[in-house]
Amino acid sequence: MAHVTITRQDYRAAVIGTGFMGRVHARAIAVAGGSVAGIAGSTPDRAREAAADLRAEAVFDDLDAALDAADVVHVCVPNHLHAPIALAAIAAGKHVVCEKPLATDAATARAMTEAAAEAGVVATVPFVYRFHPMVREARARVANGQIGRLTLAHGSYLQDWLLRPGDDNWRVDADKGGALRAFGDIGSHWCDLLEFVTGDRITAVNAQLATANPRRSGRDVSTEDIVTLQFATDGGMIGSTVISQVSAGRKNRLLLEISGTESTLAFDQERPETLWIGGRDQNAVLMRDPDHLSPDAARLARVPAGHAQGYQDCFDAFVADTRAAIDGEDPDGLPTFDDGLRAADLAEAVLASGRIRDWAEVPR
Repeated sequence: MAHVTITRQDYRAAVIGTGFMGRVHARAIAVAGGSVAGIAGSTPDRAREAAADLRAEAVFDDLDAALDAADVVHVCVPNHLHAPIALAAIAAGKHVVCEKPLATDAATARAMTEAAAEAGVVATVPFVYRFHPMVREARARVANGQIGRLTLAHGSYLQDWLLRPGDDNWRVDADKGGALRAFGDIGSHWCDLLEFVTGDRITAVNAQLATANPRRSGRDVSTEDIVTLQFATDGGMIGSTVISQVSAGRKNRLLLEISGTESTLAFDQERPETLWIGGRDQNAVLMRDPDHLSPDAARLARVPAGHAQGYQDCFDAFVADTRAAIDGEDPDGLPTFDDGLRAADLAEAVLASGRIRDWAEVPR
């Protein structure tokens, strides 16, 4: 077979948004061998203040200037601004990396996904927990049958950063973040990880939504702090998860446990160097060691065993795989706008279920 050489494309990125996520994206761009052609923020002054930290070559006062300078646009702004920026980038023929949720409603997320497909651009969404090596190891073990027939999945995604009534953020406002806040922000990650690891899809949900702090900073709040969710899957699993942004002491605790007829796997994002393997006769804790992992997990294990990897490493790998896709490769497990649309469909089913206090079907 003839060897096919793939020409490496430029990765000059415009980062739109200069907060925490903008900084994470900028560092990952550098690790992937790209450059930040420039940034745009909520104000030019804020962008200029962030320019050095984001390694930006320029500060853009408007989106048109950013599109002219970039090959790839990273959208790291509040949720209600995702669609107009991403659609403008797609129309200009640019590749797009857009924070989740893609949009504040599923219809807009679908329009974005269809636009990207029609334009033939690479369009990805940072469901970055997929890039923990031990998540890939869990996925490989499910795929090769080591867990047996899947029967049960459960877990949680717990944070405490909105615990108190004085804690506030733009995500709290439905007009900026969307009707679902806790589920849209972090519950979407949990569901994506479940479907990614198992290869199974949620078909129906039964959700309860609660707002622990109905007033924040002197105003009424309509978005939820807590979601409890039961679900059923196409493959016959049942399960549940708890999503909370008001669980004191939990900073970013995503826990996924999957049981089959042979064994159980559990992954805790706050302890990402290990995978718990439960058996009828004995249990084991598998450490991240690239010499003893499945090929895809070993690919993402960038440093030797005992040298901890974490969240930024996941983001680095995600952007590196986005660049590989732009170069014409087909990286396994790269989350695209299709996955962002899937999250939007799930969110609308969760919202519908919570309103009627009954089961709701999830679009296939």
